[in-house]
Amino acid sequence: MNSVESDSGSAPEGASRTDFSGDDLRFMRLALDLGRRGLGRTAPNPAVGAVIVKDGVIVGRGWTADGGRPHAEVEALRRARRAAHGATLYVTLEPCSHHGATPPCADAVIKAGIARVVSAMEDPNPEVAGQGHARLREKKIAVDVGLMAEDARRAHAGHIARVTQKRPRVLVKLAVSADGKAGLAGRKPAPITGDKAHARVFLMRAENDAILTGIGTVLSDNPQLTCRLPGMSERSPIRVVLDAQLRTPLSLSVISTVREFPTWVFCAAKASAMAEEILTQKGARVFRVAEKNGKLDLAAVLATLNAEGITRLMVEGGPTVAASFAGAGLVDEVALLRGAKDIGAGGIDPLEGMTLSALTDGLTALGTEQLGVDTLELYGRAS
Repeated sequence: MNSVESDSGSAPEGASRTDFSGDDLRFMRLALDLGRRGLGRTAPNPAVGAVIVKDGVIVGRGWTADGGRPHAEVEALRRARRAAHGATLYVTLEPCSHHGATPPCADAVIKAGIARVVSAMEDPNPEVAGQGHARLREKKIAVDVGLMAEDARRAHAGHIARVTQKRPRVLVKLAVSADGKAGLAGRKPAPITGDKAHARVFLMRAENDAILTGIGTVLSDNPQLTCRLPGMSERSPIRVVLDAQLRTPLSLSVISTVREFPTWVFCAAKASAMAEEILTQKGARVFRVAEKNGKLDLAAVLATLNAEGITRLMVEGGPTVAASFAGAGLVDEVALLRGAKDIGAGGIDPLEGMTLSALTDGLTALGTEQLGVDTLELYGRAS
């Protein structure tokens, strides 16, 4: 049987091995795939995947349910039933060891008689931070940590940012024409990408807890900011609008559809109390935050979103909002869509007052995807 080395760099203290079998790799890949089903649905909890295997046969599978409960391990154990005894559990994040809304997953694993746990990574949450693995080892369960750790860190990037930086993981999506423009003169929108690119963006939205834009984009584009893939509208993220003076018209989509797709509006402390009351009556939530250099303080916005349980934030603003996040050093991932057609003279730049490279400075190129005639470039920061 072939083996593969852990990508964790070094085995955590107490781990029984630093390399893994081909079967281990296959089952962990499945666990990661299962966990991704919960992206955008489990906040504030991480979207974990779990697989239980006995004698080479999968006897249980699970992923974190909508709203974060039940956890992946508990669901996999429920499906495995008695077959879990003496089996191996593959899980994308360390089983929790603390009492929250539910008992610790580590206790459930012990009770089920699992013989071995292969965990992709230790949970950086201070309430866990190795304690789950330690509890399992105390009960003589073999624990191996680090298989596909880098993949797991990407999958759990929102959770990691929330517990280590006290803010959501920020993905900025931007579309530029073949000649590097983001729109027509006068900030008028222009079609840049085709249907395949649009579908890919809808999928990105579905995998994030919230999607943020600025009042300028709301006024010029009247965006829906929803997931319009067949059968997936319910996976649309919470819509977040930066509107310092509360100028969002009630007739535009982000407010007119607020009962179906929630909208949160961030404004300055001095914004109209009457406007806030009207928006609240319509069904929107309004948050007042401090200003910095004449604009809403993005750090304060992210801190508020974090407190509300948002772990993954997609930014789909215009040149002003995108440049603000880049300038504040708050960009963790970039999805850059490059269209095949020129906009021509007079087109506006994608980042206000900055070159496009400023958006990806400090990030690592993760690869490209061809979407018809358009190209998607992906960049990311280490978790």
